[in-house]
Amino acid sequence: MTRIGFLIPEFPGQTQSFFMREKQELASLGVMVELLSTRRPVEGAGAAKHAWAADAAKNTTYLFPLSLPEIALCLITVVVAGPSAWVRCLGVIFGRSDVSARERIKLLGLLLSGAQLKRLTRAKGLQHVHVHSCANAANTALFAKLLGGPRYSMTLHGAMQTYGSNQANKWRHATFVIIVTEVLREEAKAHLAGTPLPPLYVAPMGVDVNTFKRSQDYLPPAPGETLRLVSTGRINYAKAHDDLVRVVALLKQRGIPSRLHILGSTDSQSEFSGYEAELKKLVSDLDVDAEVSFLGSVAEHQVKHELETAHLFCLASLQEGLSVAVMEAMALGAPVIVTRLPAIHELIEEGVDGLFVDTRAPEQFVEAIADLIAHPEQAAKLSANGRRKIAQNFHAGVSAKAIADGLQHNLKQ
Repeated sequence: MTRIGFLIPEFPGQTQSFFMREKQELASLGVMVELLSTRRPVEGAGAAKHAWAADAAKNTTYLFPLSLPEIALCLITVVVAGPSAWVRCLGVIFGRSDVSARERIKLLGLLLSGAQLKRLTRAKGLQHVHVHSCANAANTALFAKLLGGPRYSMTLHGAMQTYGSNQANKWRHATFVIIVTEVLREEAKAHLAGTPLPPLYVAPMGVDVNTFKRSQDYLPPAPGETLRLVSTGRINYAKAHDDLVRVVALLKQRGIPSRLHILGSTDSQSEFSGYEAELKKLVSDLDVDAEVSFLGSVAEHQVKHELETAHLFCLASLQEGLSVAVMEAMALGAPVIVTRLPAIHELIEEGVDGLFVDTRAPEQFVEAIADLIAHPEQAAKLSANGRRKIAQNFHAGVSAKAIADGLQHNLKQ
């Protein structure tokens, strides 16, 4: 039985059910996971409401905040690591790279978090940590390794530019990297041209298809029936929920009754008073208060209920990796209409198991919706094909097997 750590930033969060599914699948492959996280999520701003969240938080070891005694122990850990480790760490912090002067100061602080990770993993007997991020959590794992701690691997979930600087060092020292799409793999290779790369495995995130399945057949909207639309995603400018509010207003102008439920909350207090306030003002300005509901961060069983009772799932994102939200909708047989983004093309075949529209084009959403209302047989086809696609190629076992394979093929080398 192999035991590893899972280092997940600000766990458990509203969009992090996938990690628990992957953990469960890894257990079936003989890999036991210890949950580690950078810090607890900010309460009330995207905190998870899932049934598993409370127990997961109790069983998660957090790196921050550090008490004064822990800071002292981390400093001792750095000192005891010896001159060779100091040179390696200082080379990362002050060597030639894309790291700014201000970021170098932050890396000095993350050196302490690396020391803390080394201490915790040694106490737990963990020789490997898988980091579900290529941002600062990966810097933490990097410093832990350079200080003589465990090896680490990473999963790249989205566009490289969203994960900050120091990428060459993070990737060079990783044992292997999981990348969720082919598009992202090519992007990473181009971004890191000239950097010696570890073994790369392409494996999508996935859905628990035994949980996310319908209890009854999908029924397209009947003539004159209020159209039930659902969108799942953080309240974040990149998700472009404002375009979906405009879609509802345009449908209303056409005399097509609809209700939109937006599932998701903000990730931080700073965003809470920004985009969400703009969305609610837009809802009022367009006179669709009765048609648009913000459900906030909801439990997984409610996500399932909303998707199973929806006529259509809509995602208006301006940028997206391989969206688990779309996978969940497809697994539950909700026909999906999503914006035309590169990574999503690896999930959806247009006209077969989903429909594409351009970003910032609410009128195209409206046309696609009207066409599906007029052709219910097409909606039923998208429903059946979407479920089949997820069950075959995008279940949670795919990424778990990639991690298990990476451990088996690389840890003994």
